[in-house]
Amino acid sequence: MMSKKTVFPKPPLALLDLARRACARAAAALLLTGVALALPAGAENVLRVSAIPDESPTELQRKFAPLGDYLSKETGMEVRFVPVSDYAAVVEALAAKKVDLAWLGGFTFVQAKRRTNGGATPLVQRAEDEKFTSRFIVPAASTAKSLADLKGKTFAFGSPSSTSGHLMPRHFLQQAGIDPERDFKTIAFSGAHDATVAFVASGRAEAGVLNASVLDKLTEAGNPNASKVRVLSTTPPYFDYNWTARGDLDPALAKKITAAFLKLDANNPEHKEIMQLQRATRFIPTRASNYDGIEAAAQAAGLLK
Repeated sequence: MMSKKTVFPKPPLALLDLARRACARAAAALLLTGVALALPAGAENVLRVSAIPDESPTELQRKFAPLGDYLSKETGMEVRFVPVSDYAAVVEALAAKKVDLAWLGGFTFVQAKRRTNGGATPLVQRAEDEKFTSRFIVPAASTAKSLADLKGKTFAFGSPSSTSGHLMPRHFLQQAGIDPERDFKTIAFSGAHDATVAFVASGRAEAGVLNASVLDKLTEAGNPNASKVRVLSTTPPYFDYNWTARGDLDPALAKKITAAFLKLDANNPEHKEIMQLQRATRFIPTRASNYDGIEAAAQAAGLLK
């Protein structure tokens, strides 16, 4: 069977940053309107896929293109990528059945699980996501030697709903005796991991925190912003990203998608580009209970209602 082609529709109009009220119902209605315009409901033989915008829109689509073509070949369906403006849009799209599969961070998965009353189903994660970390960064010339030295400084998190760019770093800061609202001079939310590096490199923030994998990628690519910062501290490991299906997705299709991910092999030349772009050595099955620790951290931080 000849596979369908991966389709990238134009992204919906940019929406307001929802900050800590990312799942507010009024904003969700606007977000879903944008998704609905990009993707009519009831489309047949189309696998609708989205992702949290943890990097720039162009980078997300570059990363997804070969994976989308692969999933199209494995499922026999047209795979359509649905870009969104912020993390809350993915949660609401899953809840409203506007997308079938989504790349989520651990915290976003917890939000989706709660929003769907347990309906969101995590299928697979990268092996790397079992022991994920975040890195606190400062300008290369900073004299800071420990997290304690960041008190009184301006600080940048990523998105408010980011696991590796906000929730877990906040959790570990609090464990170290640092209350961000009390101890930092100001707090900014850059919106994405690469943007956090730009904030610190440009002096818009005196320190920040981001996904370790993104920082590695930027460094390997010779990104000029990455060369202007250094790592101050790395968090302990935690579970993070996964691919999640909407709860009522056809079980046979969910099984086929899972099998496709598990077949990916970094040593297979046909899969090499996919795995490099996904920064994965292999994909493994995952389950909702893997993210119980993240849910507990979010509740303790007052980020869940």
